[in-house]
Amino acid sequence: MKDLNISDRLAVYNFCQQYRVGLVVVGPEGPLVAGLVNDLTRAGIPTFGPSSQAAALEGSKNFMKSLCDKYGIPTAKYRTFTDASEAKQYVQEQGAPIVVKADGLAAGKGVVVAMTLNEAFEAIDSMLVKGAFGSAGFRVVIEEYLEGEEASFFAIVDGENAIPLVSAQDHKRVGDGDTGPNTGGMGAYSAAPVLTEELQSKVMESIILPTVNGMAAEGYRFVGVLYAGLMIEKKSRSPKLIEYNVRFGDPECQVLMMRLESDLVQVLLAACKGELKGVSLKWSPGSAMVVVMASNGYPGTYEKGSVIRNISEAEDISPSVKVFHAGTALDSYGNFIAVGGRVLGVTAKGKDLQEARDLAYRAVEKIDWQEGFYRRDIGWRALPRKKTSS
Repeated sequence: MKDLNISDRLAVYNFCQQYRVGLVVVGPEGPLVAGLVNDLTRAGIPTFGPSSQAAALEGSKNFMKSLCDKYGIPTAKYRTFTDASEAKQYVQEQGAPIVVKADGLAAGKGVVVAMTLNEAFEAIDSMLVKGAFGSAGFRVVIEEYLEGEEASFFAIVDGENAIPLVSAQDHKRVGDGDTGPNTGGMGAYSAAPVLTEELQSKVMESIILPTVNGMAAEGYRFVGVLYAGLMIEKKSRSPKLIEYNVRFGDPECQVLMMRLESDLVQVLLAACKGELKGVSLKWSPGSAMVVVMASNGYPGTYEKGSVIRNISEAEDISPSVKVFHAGTALDSYGNFIAVGGRVLGVTAKGKDLQEARDLAYRAVEKIDWQEGFYRRDIGWRALPRKKTSS
């Protein structure tokens, strides 16, 4: 299984046929955009995830923004550019802070929140002139800076019906206090107090369902997970769509799965068959939190191959603790080594957010990995006065 190249669509198809696979859940965005779901569903293999056309909601920020325009989905004001001079002129007119985004897939690193004009100009040059993100950055979306609190909203979709999952909140910036560059996510917790029941209903009505219906009207029926990155605006307290992922997100998925009590496989199969209507999900009460441990240097350059010890000791703290592996491998001596940027997701469940947080950080502190780091303030918006030990 470890030798299966998930980017090789024919190899994946042959694997599914050989082992008579009854359900494929496509996790990474790359194979989704490349059309793996198209291939497998065409062959009659039940596959949970969007087609390549529907995956453009994540694969192209310009496509997502255009859909929002057409179907009245609230989002930040924006313009799209392929010419650096025109992009800079627009930034000059709008002023800073402003957000510069690579149009395509950039592994969570293609977004620059520019607090000054020079930062915005550097981001534009990096993408459009220097090609920092390759073809993903040949077109940029420049959008207004929204002030407020970010939150994540998930829904499972069968092409017509959508079931909301419980709320979660991510921490995108690499440093404590939400400082430093954006990452794929340094931690998350569920539930997110910022997403009240009233706000969740508003998100379903104004963002999720118009997206599902709009995609169907465009001929791109969406099946899979819609993961909406939201900004709850400071002044209006209304949700606006920042971006879509078309999959379970990392690290939010970890806290959602810790709390889910329903049979996930049956729910995903129902979505594949277009039979979500009437399906409900059962969640455990309380909260869950994940703290990401990353390689020193991330989200920039980092070294691979450092040894990580005491992972099992961390999980032994409590049955409510689980360490998810994201960027690890085994060396020739059977030791876990780091081979990625974000490496471990140390996750805990508790009767409330405080307990989940305490357990997660106790587990983190058990892990012996000198070449790694983590944020020490995950959950700070919900528990602002609580600090972890250093």
